Amino acid sequence: MAEVSAEARIEAPADKVWAQLTDWSSYGEWNATHTGFPAGGPKSLAVGGTFRENMKLMGFPAEVDWTIEELEPARVFAIRGKGPMAVTVATRYTLTPDGNATTLRIDGEFTGAAVSLMAARLKDSATTALTESLRKLDGLVG
Repeated sequence: MAEVSAEARIEAPADKVWAQLTDWSSYGEWNATHTGFPAGGPKSLAVGGTFRENMKLMGFPAEVDWTIEELEPARVFAIRGKGPMAVTVATRYTLTPDGNATTLRIDGEFTGAAVSLMAARLKDSATTALTESLRKLDGLVG
């Protein structure tokens, strides 16, 4: 298993950060691993909802079938998906309001046999992508 996380303080209220985080039409403007939604973003933003995302993981194209596991508007968005080579990917966005600002933490987890072969490289690549994503999201929202 490989676990990664990144956190940033964004100078905007949680509801504004949430609106940007769940604006599927602009997802690629800030999410450094996202390359597209073959059928659009989630049709329904609810626990159990599913969607497919095309991504780049360590520079390689990957298609992930996501399921929304936890949802608390303007607070938590957690998804788990199945990717290539039997790899399971989990991502959790946690928003913590702080006055007119929000701390956004992104936690990611990769599990599967293929992960153990490249865990260190995957962690480095994913951490860089999370940090870049937070910087871009801050630029869009702030």
